[in-house]
Amino acid sequence: MNNHPIVSEHPWLIVTFAISIVVMLLLDLGVFSKKSHEVSNKEAITWSLVWISLSMLFSGLVYYYAGSTKFYEFQSAYWIEKALSVDNLFVFILVFKFFDVANSNKHKVLFWGIIGALVLRAIFIFSGAFLIELTYLNKLLGLAGIQGFKYDINIIMTLFGLFLVYAGIKSWSAGDDDDEEDYNDTRGAKLIRRFFSVSDKYDGDNFFTIENGKKLATPLLVVVAVIEFTDLLFAVDSIPAIFAISNDPFILYTSNIFAILGLRALFFLLDNFIHLFSKLTYGLAFILSFIGIKMIISPFYHIESVYSLIVIGSILALSVIASILFASKEEELS
Repeated sequence: MNNHPIVSEHPWLIVTFAISIVVMLLLDLGVFSKKSHEVSNKEAITWSLVWISLSMLFSGLVYYYAGSTKFYEFQSAYWIEKALSVDNLFVFILVFKFFDVANSNKHKVLFWGIIGALVLRAIFIFSGAFLIELTYLNKLLGLAGIQGFKYDINIIMTLFGLFLVYAGIKSWSAGDDDDEEDYNDTRGAKLIRRFFSVSDKYDGDNFFTIENGKKLATPLLVVVAVIEFTDLLFAVDSIPAIFAISNDPFILYTSNIFAILGLRALFFLLDNFIHLFSKLTYGLAFILSFIGIKMIISPFYHIESVYSLIVIGSILALSVIASILFASKEEELS
């Protein structure tokens, strides 16, 4: 695996990435989303195509300046995060339903959820890359004065791999337990209620309101906190998974953020066409297990990024096809 960081050779790539993200977020927040509104299918499709196109253009720059290996790493990490995030969106749908959030307010909640994800993913990815660099078994044995093994095993990567195999198996056998969850009892909701008094009523898209001369948090702030903590939990799966693709934090962070920034538009499409993704959970379970096995065997046998990309893409495509062909009657009627 070619894990030589590309930022040292092409530092302007990070400038291009930063400018692209800031400009798009400012356009989204300041121009297209000044007022809370219900996002139409047309708007959701348009924004989905914009973010995917921007991601593919950036990956083209990676290919042109850093070569095919980095390109395949970017693409693989991007589609892994995109796929696993769709599973996250299923939970978001349940959260919005539980708190009875108006369609016009969902856009704002998702925007601030994504802003939080930008920060959290940076912490996870860069600290993870740092820890992985420190935990190669041969390096640790060398520090102890012991001759290393033939195979350069990484302790963190091996643990990540075992966890992902477990997560894949658990995901395959999981039912619809989330349907019964009380989201008022989650850590995000408890955190807000610990520091703020919360009103029982919404006040448009405001996070705070005034009632009887007292400033109160609205339920919308509780929803944002629940969404943030939900994303934090899902990152436990997705962040280890992308480290199976590359150890280059620039590739991992840029692909991760491009995938996340397109999630709001994808959410509204998913909410309206959920039957197209009903079998995705099984595909994701297989992907998690495949990636976990790849991480475990990587010191002994390396699977090239291009082949990982083919496997991931094929599984996602088959999952969507299976969702359409084997949709239940309830799904077809919904």
